[in-house]
Amino acid sequence: MGEVDQSTIKSSNSFLDKIFGGLNMSWLTVIIFAIVTAVITAVFLIVPVFKGTSFEMMGVYVEAWILFAVIIMSNCKKPLESALKVFVFFLISQPLIYLIQVPFAEMGWGLFGYYRYWFMLTLGTFPVAFVGWFITKKNWLSAIIFSPIIASLAFTAYGYGVQCYERFPKMLVATLFCAAQVIIYIAYFFSGRLRKVFGLVVVIAAIVLCVFRSSSVNITSTVFLPEGIVLTEEASIVDSEADGINVSLESTGADSMIRVHAEQYGSREFTVADSGKEYRFYLNVYKDDEGVTQVEVQRAD
Repeated sequence: MGEVDQSTIKSSNSFLDKIFGGLNMSWLTVIIFAIVTAVITAVFLIVPVFKGTSFEMMGVYVEAWILFAVIIMSNCKKPLESALKVFVFFLISQPLIYLIQVPFAEMGWGLFGYYRYWFMLTLGTFPVAFVGWFITKKNWLSAIIFSPIIASLAFTAYGYGVQCYERFPKMLVATLFCAAQVIIYIAYFFSGRLRKVFGLVVVIAAIVLCVFRSSSVNITSTVFLPEGIVLTEEASIVDSEADGINVSLESTGADSMIRVHAEQYGSREFTVADSGKEYRFYLNVYKDDEGVTQVEVQRAD
């Protein structure tokens, strides 16, 4: 029995060694990897059967892309190579996801209004992947570098887990996916007992924080203004902050959008001043019947 268990452990380690360090991460591999993940993500976003499921989340949030970035970083030889290849991976994959969706979406090319967030994220991947390459050292530096990622994944797993508990089996796959990443990263990259304990402490701290914040919300979302509202570059928010729901301008022109940061559920009105005109809007941040946080904006006049 002991021999079987030992064999299983060796097989598992061998698999992780292959994924996190045993792949030939050439430029061609990075490009193909970017295209394949983009196509899969776009399918999850386009096909109605995936709407509101764990698979759709691949195109909305970053947890799957954390895994892809870790795979690329851990298979590079130097920090600069890691930074360049992760950056190019995101530079190809993210706009391609939107491009594939254009023919199937009512918004058409307007979908690219949402790309601004992912473009900023893409720019950030260069320095993050440069520093992130040091996770391959499996020392205290790598543990410290990995700790915010572990905390973020634990935080996300808890959020999905709450949704799964309330409406089982909704978000079950997303919950297990994030939890599995936490377990694998700690087991593989946090070498030594003390570093593993450190990783577990980070996870526990993140979960405790989640419990204390479970009655509130902390999201940032971009929302298109109602049809017919075309703002100029002179536009500004008159009353951007109120009751934990803050509003700022994201973009103007045909794809006029606002960015909403909410630390609680609720509703409020806000006004946009533009070229001598004022537009009043009604904003609502709420949790729908499926437990998903929604942000809606309507004309108030």
